[in-house]
Parts: sequence; C-alpha cells; structure tokens
Amino acid sequence: MDEKKNETHVPDKKAVALRYRDKEGKAPKVVAKGRGYTAESILQAAQRNSVPIYQDKTLVSMLMALELDREIPPELYAVVAEILAYVYRIDKRKKPDIKL
Repeated sequence: MDEKKNETHVPDKKAVALRYRDKEGKAPKVVAKGRGYTAESILQAAQRNSVPIYQDKTLVSMLMALELDREIPPELYAVVAEILAYVYRIDKRKKPDIKL
C-alpha cells in the first residue's frame, strides 16, 4: 500500500540542485532540475552524497523556470545567500575546525 501512496505523491514532487563555488566569484547555478521521478532521483543523489536539502515550494517554483547551467538572477541572491549561510553553519558543526 505504501508503494501506491508514493506513486501518486512522486509526480507532484519538484527539485532543483544549485552549485555555488565562492572562489569563482559567480552566482550559484542551476545544475539539475526536474519533476516527479526526476525530482526523486535528484533528492536521492543529494542524500547519498550528504548534500543538504532545503525545502521551499515557492523558491523551487522560481528556480524551475530557469535554464540549466545558468546563474540565478539577482532577484534571488538574498534568499539563496541566506540558505547557503545556513548550510555552511550546519556543515561547520559537522566538521571539527582543525588548526595546525
């Protein structure tokens, strides 16, 4: 019964993956996006690779409208910056800060 429940739920799912490399000095890029089973695959890949997942339906809808391998528009800089700051704080807690 759980399988049927998941089958109806997955087609409604959306996911977008962003990549940000601060040393490049460029805005984050949309590197993957999809609906349904593609979205599920993106989320599973993130989990397998310990990539943080942030859920925001409004933001995902805006990011879904962007083309792949394109930087996010300036209008989304502030909200994405807040998410990245949150992710970096969480990531820092997981890794001990070692100084030699």
